[in-house]
Amino acid sequence: MLKVESLRVEVAGREILHGVSLEVPKGKVVTLMGPNGSGKSTLIMTIMGFSGYRVTAGRIYFKGKDITEMPVHERVKLGIGLAFQRPPVIKGVKTKQIVEIAASARGREVDPYELAKEVNMENFLERDVNDGFSGGEMKRSEILQLMAMDPDLLLLDEPESGVDLESIGLLGEAINKILGREVEPVEGKSLKEVKKEYAKSALIITHTGHILNYVNADLGYVLINGRIVCSGNPREILRTVEKYGYKECEKCL
Repeated sequence: MLKVESLRVEVAGREILHGVSLEVPKGKVVTLMGPNGSGKSTLIMTIMGFSGYRVTAGRIYFKGKDITEMPVHERVKLGIGLAFQRPPVIKGVKTKQIVEIAASARGREVDPYELAKEVNMENFLERDVNDGFSGGEMKRSEILQLMAMDPDLLLLDEPESGVDLESIGLLGEAINKILGREVEPVEGKSLKEVKKEYAKSALIITHTGHILNYVNADLGYVLINGRIVCSGNPREILRTVEKYGYKECEKCL
């Protein structure tokens, strides 16, 4: 679904990513962890194609197509969707309108009110986008827009940051629905998943790992100082980081 090859990226003349390579296979959920300032959001923004993130070397492939130089709106049409870590406030644009715009970007028509019910956002549709929203409300608004888009690849930048546990559960359910995954909690925090072939993929940046209690991840990467230092089972990586810190991950080099 997504392949990043030896990617080097500069922001304001300073190199942030130093030859990053990773893959998100079709139908898989991949996590990206790392300390603050390691380049995680830079990688996501570069994959999405935002200006200000200059690729100096390496390539980005989506569904086998080279999208390295492609503008943002073309990447959206191909099926990439992003939920921001800190979404902007957009005054003068109603949440209902942004949901309709998100759907139209993918050639879809949706009923914003029906979609909003799934993330408890019905009472926010007539309000300006993110204006006066809490952290959890902003994240639910982001997921609502992704539901309208129905992308093939979800890029989620710390979906659990600034969100209470109840909202994380709601977000997890919505993310699984977009991905077409049937997941149910079993014995507390563990997850039982109905195993089958999935068509949609996700790359999730997580700092706390809380989202893993609601969305099953297949593979994890750790990014430190603009370099991928290790990859493996995401829950094992999380346990290692919780016990020893990110310095332990660097030993994988």
